[in-house]
Amino acid sequence: MSDEFDAVLEDIRERVDPGPGERERLQAVVDELTTEIETAITDLPIEADVVQVGSTARGTWIAGDRDVDLFVRFPADLPREELEAYGLQIGRQVFPEGREEYAEHPYVVGQRGGFDVDLVPCYAVADATQIQSAVDRTPFHTEYLDEHLDDDLTGDVRVCKQFLTGIGVYGSDLRTRGFSGYLTELLVLECGGFRPFVEAAADWHPPVKIDPEDHGRATFDDPLVVIDPTDPERNVAAVCSESNVARLQHYARELLADPRVDLFLPAERDPLDTDAVAAAFEKRETTPVALVFETPDLVEDDLYPQLRKSLAGIVSLLDREGFDVLRSDLFADDERAVLLAELEVLERPAVARHEGPPVHVRQHAEGFFGRYESDETVTGPFIEGDRYVVEREREHTTAAALLDSGAVFEVALGTHVESTMANDYDVLPGEEVATLAEDFGVELADYLDPRP
Repeated sequence: MSDEFDAVLEDIRERVDPGPGERERLQAVVDELTTEIETAITDLPIEADVVQVGSTARGTWIAGDRDVDLFVRFPADLPREELEAYGLQIGRQVFPEGREEYAEHPYVVGQRGGFDVDLVPCYAVADATQIQSAVDRTPFHTEYLDEHLDDDLTGDVRVCKQFLTGIGVYGSDLRTRGFSGYLTELLVLECGGFRPFVEAAADWHPPVKIDPEDHGRATFDDPLVVIDPTDPERNVAAVCSESNVARLQHYARELLADPRVDLFLPAERDPLDTDAVAAAFEKRETTPVALVFETPDLVEDDLYPQLRKSLAGIVSLLDREGFDVLRSDLFADDERAVLLAELEVLERPAVARHEGPPVHVRQHAEGFFGRYESDETVTGPFIEGDRYVVEREREHTTAAALLDSGAVFEVALGTHVESTMANDYDVLPGEEVATLAEDFGVELADYLDPRP
């Protein structure tokens, strides 16, 4: 098995290691931009410097990765407004055709020589514990890894990134909630290589805590905790979801048991068409229902937390009203967002049981009885066991009617989702859900044929 494993890794290394030509092109672009940025800095009334950070700085980027990160470091006592203004001034000078993006503060994104470049202002703080903005710690990450990664480990990091990409857990954005590049580098470094990392992950018992510099100070309530060696108060793995940690464990075991190249390559699902989606739900004998609305104009890191919060609220409402959600999911493109719930119950009866307190709890029992004894719209009150019970008329007997009512705005929705739905939204019940295949055929294929 060792020979098979090594053969697979050698194959992947050949795919992911940048060749000499790509390395030379990257270095030429970095040198050219550094000179231009330094020239732009001379036009400012303050001192600053430029530093390359990220995977291309550390040599851990995968062949074909076109992202370059250049940070301009300003004095730590510079007011935030001036840092932002100077950063944008340099960015616009270097990239006249670039565009502004916004994280914790604005920065400029441009292209040069086939590479996508982020030009980001930050503070030149003494160490990562003194950061004034989240990006201030990034140069310390590069310094730390430059000191600890050798050529063999750097190659293993690239292999590991490809593996995490292949199994769908690479990326620290709030849509993916997976493993960042920096986290991947720390894990490979801590374990001493890709294979030791895979072997360790296969045996993890979350919560897992890794503290490379033995800071031993902060505590975190996450399935995976990797203390930032440059900042003892930060968990580098905080964004990793419980399911993505479990997914890594599953595929780590699979790779060890049956080494093969396809585990490193993202699976491409064939989209389902409308008929296939309808047939799949019919075979399952469940009732799907979807809320569809215009996608809020947000960056993904703001959009997906709001969609997840909204889906949780909708699922809670459906369960509470007796429609028994089997499973749920969400997906979105630039135009429409979808909250999908698959129900075990198609329709509820016209009445719903409502239990009151035990009769012997006198004050509450008398209040319950008095509230309903003259209500002609209920059956009861009557006694079952030691409790008062009434049967009330159910306001909505189908999930579609429930979701088409004001009840959806009584649950916890994301702020921008709620305001968007207040303008307009559609409810697609049953077979109508299949029409979503026109735009979301791949997502529905994933939903209807889920894999680890």
